[in-house]
Amino acid sequence: LPPPTIPKPKTQTAEIGATVIFEAETEKPVKVRWLRDSKDIASSYKYTISAEGNLHSLTINNIAQEDALGYAVIAGMSKVKFELKIKESEVKEPEKAVSPDPAVAEPKPEEPKEAPPAPTGSSAPDTSGTVSDCSAPEGLPESHRPDTRQDLTGLFTEKPQSGEVNVGENITFVARVCGESLLKKPSVKWIKGKWMDLASKSGKHLQLKEHYDRNSKVYTFEMHIIAAKANFAGAYRCEVSSRDKFDSCNFDLVVHGNKNNYISTDAGEDSGELDFNLSNQIHSLAVHVSTEPEVDVWEILQNAPPSEYEKIAFQYGITDLRGMLKRLKKMKKEEKKSAAFLRKLDPAYQVEKGHKIKLQIEVANPDAEVKWLKNGQEIHPTGRYIFESVGNKRFLTINNCTLADDAAYTCTIGEEKTVTELFVKEPPVLIVRNLEDQMVMKGERVEFECEVSEEGAQVKWEKDGVELTRDESFKYRFKKDGCKHVLIINDVTKEDCGHYRVKTNGGQSFAELMVQEKQLEVYQNIADLTVKAKDQAVFKCEVSDENVKGIWYKNGVEVKPDARTHITHIGRIHKLTIDDVKPEDEGDYTFVPEGYAFNLSAKLNFLEVKIDFVPRQDPPKIHLDCMGRTAESTILVVAGNKLLIFNIFNNTKGHCIFTIEGAERQDEGVYSVIVRNPAGEDTADINVKVVDVPDPPEAPRILSVGEDSCVVQWDPPLFDGGQPVIGYVLERKKKKSYRWMRLNFDPFKETTYEAKRMIEGVPYEMRVYAVNAIGMSRPSAASQPFVPVAPTSEPTGLCVDDISDTTISLKWRPPERIGSAELEGYGVEYCKEGSDEWIPAFPSLTESTSVIVCDLPTGEKMQFRVRAYNMAGPSLPATLQQAVTIREIMQRPKIWLPRNLRQTLIKKVGETINLVIPFQGKPRPQVTWTKNDELLDPKQVSIRNSDTDTILFIRKSERKDSGKYEVQVQIENVQDRASVNIQIVDLPGPPQNLKVIDVWGFNVALEWKPPKDNGNCDITGYTIQKADKKTMDWYTVYEQYRRTNCVVSDLIMGNEYMFRVYAMNMVGLSPESFLSKDSAYIQKTGIVYKPPSYKEHDFSEAPKFTHPLVSRSVIAGYNATLSCSVRGIPKPKITWYKNKMDITNEAKYRMFSNQGVLTLEIRKPCPFDGGVYMCKAVNDSGEDIIECKLEVRCKYMPLTQKLPRNLHSNS
Repeated sequence: LPPPTIPKPKTQTAEIGATVIFEAETEKPVKVRWLRDSKDIASSYKYTISAEGNLHSLTINNIAQEDALGYAVIAGMSKVKFELKIKESEVKEPEKAVSPDPAVAEPKPEEPKEAPPAPTGSSAPDTSGTVSDCSAPEGLPESHRPDTRQDLTGLFTEKPQSGEVNVGENITFVARVCGESLLKKPSVKWIKGKWMDLASKSGKHLQLKEHYDRNSKVYTFEMHIIAAKANFAGAYRCEVSSRDKFDSCNFDLVVHGNKNNYISTDAGEDSGELDFNLSNQIHSLAVHVSTEPEVDVWEILQNAPPSEYEKIAFQYGITDLRGMLKRLKKMKKEEKKSAAFLRKLDPAYQVEKGHKIKLQIEVANPDAEVKWLKNGQEIHPTGRYIFESVGNKRFLTINNCTLADDAAYTCTIGEEKTVTELFVKEPPVLIVRNLEDQMVMKGERVEFECEVSEEGAQVKWEKDGVELTRDESFKYRFKKDGCKHVLIINDVTKEDCGHYRVKTNGGQSFAELMVQEKQLEVYQNIADLTVKAKDQAVFKCEVSDENVKGIWYKNGVEVKPDARTHITHIGRIHKLTIDDVKPEDEGDYTFVPEGYAFNLSAKLNFLEVKIDFVPRQDPPKIHLDCMGRTAESTILVVAGNKLLIFNIFNNTKGHCIFTIEGAERQDEGVYSVIVRNPAGEDTADINVKVVDVPDPPEAPRILSVGEDSCVVQWDPPLFDGGQPVIGYVLERKKKKSYRWMRLNFDPFKETTYEAKRMIEGVPYEMRVYAVNAIGMSRPSAASQPFVPVAPTSEPTGLCVDDISDTTISLKWRPPERIGSAELEGYGVEYCKEGSDEWIPAFPSLTESTSVIVCDLPTGEKMQFRVRAYNMAGPSLPATLQQAVTIREIMQRPKIWLPRNLRQTLIKKVGETINLVIPFQGKPRPQVTWTKNDELLDPKQVSIRNSDTDTILFIRKSERKDSGKYEVQVQIENVQDRASVNIQIVDLPGPPQNLKVIDVWGFNVALEWKPPKDNGNCDITGYTIQKADKKTMDWYTVYEQYRRTNCVVSDLIMGNEYMFRVYAMNMVGLSPESFLSKDSAYIQKTGIVYKPPSYKEHDFSEAPKFTHPLVSRSVIAGYNATLSCSVRGIPKPKITWYKNKMDITNEAKYRMFSNQGVLTLEIRKPCPFDGGVYMCKAVNDSGEDIIECKLEVRCKYMPLTQKLPRNLHSNS
């Protein structure tokens, strides 16, 4: 294991804002870890970690109060702790800790520039984050700093990172917590926005998973978003807690692609859907679209009382009211003046979702660098965030704003900053599908359903103007299913009848609920009977309610009890008994329960039509006894029923039967029965009449409409079905609905009906049924659509604006209440005083709120009135308080000179002059214009006069148009005058006589005279320029210089200069300059150069051997070399010695010297060449000697040498 660090980093004390460096050294180069409060530190702008060999350092920049913690460095298994302390004098008393608002206080991590969508099951990009990575710079305001709880007790070992995904794809966010130091399992919350806990939204689109690794003791928490939708985008937060420890981390989700619908979980059966209150898609179809002008939500909240906050949030689609109020509270704090900013950001901005916004500031220093922050995190330029710099202006443009852009934005320059809040306003929520009217029975369940343009939109339900809420009895339930919103009413009663309304911030829809008593059930229906004469007929039925009474009808006529007819009601059973049945008892019998819109019907058929014959010897005779006859030999039969005719033709029950299946109208007529025998024949005629339900009436007509009613009229049906019409049934429906609502249950006998309880402004249609004794006809065609509206209120503020001998000018204001129908116009009427005959002033309505009535009799007293018209008719009239005499009122002439014309009017040459001078006077005064006491030339000046003003117009002004203009209005001998001074200005001419007065050193004195033409205004200054005569490039020396002489300084020696001058007035610089005739030459001055004296350096050096001779042992007969190296200045003289004998001139030896390397070569040495060799180096500075030993060995061993014993024995 590596040894501990040597030396160890020590505890240091520093001031806030300073930089501290901790250093550590290891014996060997090893990898070390730096920790802050037991958590790894990663390199960032706050922390700089470096390593060079075995030296390691940690640099902490811009120290803040929260950096005063314990630190440690780990090398292998060794750990050294140290601390960072803050000087007490610099420590400010910390403010009270407040609960952090995730939208404002916690900075959002920077969105990645590119993040490919993660496939199913994949995780978002994982980056090991630390608390220090999320800390904000000290310079940020308190609202932008991260939660200090996270910094002090951070639990995350890996934080969820921001990600991007396409619509319909999956993404996973992962958080890891180290459980080694935790006493119990940590609890995790995934939150969207400010407080929406996603645990309750787990289902089809959201899955939360967790697992524990026993080896590493790490808890892993995952949030899987499946088939992402556009409304899932926004800010998220992951919170982890374990007993007294807490940590949280913010991240963003960006969803790209088309917007789709989503499903929420307001009702139990819809569990498994994300319920995010975000907008998705705007549909074009809607009703009652809000047309209010653009408003500033920030301004409304600032001025509104707290009791109105909820109402404002619903009206303007604010989904995060708590967060917005916190941001609003910070906005109200006054900011100090800043030297770095000339213009700061406004306190707040708002922008429509999907639009773009540009934030602008002005800085004092055009070269200053600015940083843009979003919720404390620096913004980098992307396709949506564009930075611009124009002069001293800086712009931040945000394209295609989404709800994720709703945040606090900060622009910083050094330590100074300006902060603003951006509110992304969602489009108004429109109602796409309206509510439907409903008619139900008492005790049933009712569902009102509508569809809005946005998923997750906020809606309000009202009944008769009172908002509905979930009460304790759960009477009302509210269900959301994507864009659908449903109001559920359980067990309706009569008290639930009324008008229901659903409201959004962009529209509303109405529906009516009608509740009938509980439906009557029929346990036993009455049956058709076929009886013989003298028998008893009993009609019996049984209904569910024993308290219900009823009425029996025969062929539409009420049956009255008598000696043969008995009506009984015992419990739930109703009976009609007919004793001693006769033919006239045949017909249709109907039982109608009281209070219910249905009936029970059956038929009584008389069995026999008897034909009695006289004896055989006589001709046969037919005797008819037909039931159901209304007249002699007439039988009634209902269309569609069976007609049976029995004919007896002998004395022994002989008979014949004539049957018509499904009688129709064309079966009506006279039927003849002929009986023959040998004695003769007999004939009987039977008249059959077929009756039916009536034909449907013609389409009804709407006679008039009111605020919540209408009067409808119709004609009786062309065919009554053979029975008189006993009444009519009416139904109505909304034009865009398919549900017809019945207005009456008992037949209405008249053909004019007033329908009530309708909703103003909603289109309706009506239809009618005709009812006779047989039944109800098919419905008529629907009426023309109509809208119940009420007339507007009367116009207000009617008054006389002007009057003459034959005309009068009236004006008024629109009615205070217009209603749902559009205002079609106004009708103006007048009459003479004392008369009731009102005469229309115009043949048609006028849309203006002011009119002039002409051709009135002079001197007559007249009364006037105005009425507003809409489709419901005229409103109540607005009349004058008293009659008006038609006669012009004399008025003295008076000119009302505008304030801007009371001083000299200055215009540039070529500009347009348009003077509008109002005046008064009656009758119309005469207007005269003069210039310098002379009349104006109409060819140069246009003058237009009206009854109330005069206009002087010059299309293209010239210098000669300057002067004093006077206007005069006159009525007979009375007049009034006013004058206007006009000054036409132009560019000045060039200055005159520019001269070079003096030249000295690097300075030149210039002098000139003002221009002859000052452009008809004062000269405000001069511009002086210089140019080197070689290049003639002009450079400005002075601008707006007011004197006519100046000194040009800082000229370059040896150059010759030319000068020119421009004149300037309020229009601009003169088009030409005056160039100096003389040039100015800057003389060169002499310079004596003294070279510096240097002491000559002594480079001499005594000889010194830098590489020694090495003793060697060589084999005889092979060349051998001895080498060494030497240095010395001047170059030393080299001498070789053998056994102290000079061998320089010996032929057996060769000596070499190359770049200080010395070599002695001994040619084929023999044993006698062995000995001590010495090399000597000598120069003027000294000498040096080096020596070595050389041993020369023979090639082979001599024979005289004694061999070992074993070798002799072997030989």
